[in-house]
Amino acid sequence: MYLWVLNICLAFGLSALLVGVFIPIILLVSFRKKIFDMPDERKIHTTFIPRLGGVIFKPVIFFSFALLLGVSVAMGNMQFLEAVIDNTAALALGYCSVMILYLIGIVDDLIGVRYRGKFSGQILSAIFLIIGGVQIESLNGIAGVWIMPHWVSYPLTVLAIVFIINAINLIDGVDGLASGLSCVALLFYGICFFLLQKYIYAILAFASLGALVSFFYYNVFGGPKHNRKIFMGDTGSLTIGVILCFLGIQLHQFASESNILLQNPMILAFSPLIVPCFDVVRVYLYRVRNGKSPFMPDKNHIHHKLLALGMDQRQVMLALITISIVITLFNVLLSPIVNITLLLIEDILIWTVLNIWLSKKIKNRM
Repeated sequence: MYLWVLNICLAFGLSALLVGVFIPIILLVSFRKKIFDMPDERKIHTTFIPRLGGVIFKPVIFFSFALLLGVSVAMGNMQFLEAVIDNTAALALGYCSVMILYLIGIVDDLIGVRYRGKFSGQILSAIFLIIGGVQIESLNGIAGVWIMPHWVSYPLTVLAIVFIINAINLIDGVDGLASGLSCVALLFYGICFFLLQKYIYAILAFASLGALVSFFYYNVFGGPKHNRKIFMGDTGSLTIGVILCFLGIQLHQFASESNILLQNPMILAFSPLIVPCFDVVRVYLYRVRNGKSPFMPDKNHIHHKLLALGMDQRQVMLALITISIVITLFNVLLSPIVNITLLLIEDILIWTVLNIWLSKKIKNRM
């Protein structure tokens, strides 16, 4: 047990250290090559900010994982290797899935990619995960639905993966928001995997968490005047989005098979993602209702509403991260005693009431 705890701590520390070392180098390259996120009427920042912070996520996360695996084998500890062998299909195809979106993200940050190209890559990424056995096979009682046939499970999994990836991508509109919400989810997933004794997934979760913690420092506290501020870009949001999908669906599968965690597996897997997911649903519905394309960007996200109330970026980020933590704990604590369908309805009502209240407050300020 203590060796797994040590590996988890090392994965977190090593990822955090490496991202902290490489981001200044990425900043230097970005300024020399003039690779910036340009300000416009839709964006909040008013200066040129480098957007290649996410380029370092995938290499650091998988380097940390591979290094710890290699060192464990070299020291004669075969538990790590045996766990990897038992999960070879999921891990190998999960890596391929991440690689697809990582490359698309790099191209998008450098020269741009149309949304059709992004969707195609996201669908292909989801297919790789399904081939690796990473799929949503049960709704665990939502609307009375439990185990689903493959012809329902496969397209539902693809839809869920594409949806979550885009939700993470679209919530990335305020400093520290996407990375902060993702940190909450990764910490929660890492703890759950540890309790389920799925230690290699806990290592992946904490390695990802370590990478985001270091990035969070530069994104939130880095000063643009001193050329220390950086965005994760689409490379980062797409990479983290698919990693969250991989870990979330795996947690759902493992929790469904185990009696160690008594909470509903669907609650465990997706409660930490409710804020970005609910926000993107509301924004898409708003755009369609007003005759706009659901893929055209606007300033109607929850963080835009909070900014319109006079909150600054850091206050918005802290408010939404706090809401995410509260919703997750609320759902986890109530899931053993409240029907999951009723719990989902309560979440939707709370989110709807919050947005209606914000809209009214904004109108009163105008």
